[in-house]
Amino acid sequence: MDAKLLDILVCPLCKSPLIYHKAEKELICKADRLAFRIDDGIPVMLADEARKLTPEEAEKL
Repeated sequence: MDAKLLDILVCPLCKSPLIYHKAEKELICKADRLAFRIDDGIPVMLADEARKLTPEEAEKL
């Protein structure tokens, strides 16, 4: 992921900053407990396609 792109991307729902998880290829919103996938270097910022974090995953953030 491009560092400049990461600086400007925010959660589409709450506008909170996102955390980049390189190994999982996801951008994480702590506030909404959602993970947005990254396909071929392109973030999929659609709330309907976001994965809900488990309580255990959210606790680790």
